[in-house]
Amino acid sequence: MNINRNSHITLAHGNGGRRMRELISEVFVRHLGNDSLDTATDAVTLPFPHDELLFSSDGFTIDPLEFPGGDIGSLAVHGTVNDLAVAGATPRYLSLNAFIEEGLAIVQLERIVISMAKAAQVCGVKVVTGDTKVVRRGEGSGLYLATSGIGVKAATQRLAMSQIKTGDAIIISGPIGDHGTAVMLAREQFGLQGNLQSDAASVLPLTTALLAFDGLHFMRDPTRGGLATVMHEIHHATQLGVHLKQTDIPLRDEVASVCEILGYDPLYLACEGRVVAVIDHTQADAALNTLQALPNGEDAAIIGTLTNTLPYVMLETPLGGQRIIEELEDDPLPRIC
Repeated sequence: MNINRNSHITLAHGNGGRRMRELISEVFVRHLGNDSLDTATDAVTLPFPHDELLFSSDGFTIDPLEFPGGDIGSLAVHGTVNDLAVAGATPRYLSLNAFIEEGLAIVQLERIVISMAKAAQVCGVKVVTGDTKVVRRGEGSGLYLATSGIGVKAATQRLAMSQIKTGDAIIISGPIGDHGTAVMLAREQFGLQGNLQSDAASVLPLTTALLAFDGLHFMRDPTRGGLATVMHEIHHATQLGVHLKQTDIPLRDEVASVCEILGYDPLYLACEGRVVAVIDHTQADAALNTLQALPNGEDAAIIGTLTNTLPYVMLETPLGGQRIIEELEDDPLPRIC
């Protein structure tokens, strides 16, 4: 092992020479290596059955890099896997591009890569290609990750906003706002502390179960912008109104308390392990029971419906009033995912 585990990233680790080769082989390949990962070529050949291929790409930047319930490494795997899963695919392969800031401790980088490897193993995906760049101190916030993912799905499976119709039910697989709140608490900028964990996790078991319902029309993971943003995306795409019931939306007491103190709205906070599903109302109860029988789905709930009688996204309050949910204009939590 040539890398000093007590040392830090230098610009030499990104110059294409010996140190970069050692960094790739002794950190990334050592933990992410598999029979498909080939660092000696610029492209990799992947075997696939005769199904549709889905391709997704995402970037990840978060402060702090490690937070209760996860880190940027597992977040990158789960984020890309989840994007494929909610599109109806089974994720197979990932690429990884790491932009590392000069001065990052190699021991921290290795922890993050180990976490990424564990997440990939649990999700059944392989990291098969990638690239590494090092930027000058002060230019990279520690570490940025960019991932792309390939998955397969049956050609007969159709999920799209165009499939959504009046009367469809809206389901959320668990409490909202856990990730955004956990990251806020980890920053310790507000004098608040707590034991809340991020919900960052793979949603593949949840989406796989939901795909058994032929009345399933659409799925999305409510990451940046939270639940409210997904509702607005549906509203704009379908021109249907969204009627949500506040009392039905699962929300942890810790999240509600932090939001009340800091003035945030949990509807706009990022989730990293939740699924929003739109399904025919006749199958909603059965789908809900299916989710509630799964890990990470115990708190799933039917939270609203699609209607042609509203021209906006509306939240019914506990007292029976109506609150129009506006689109998110400002990002309240930079570097959250």
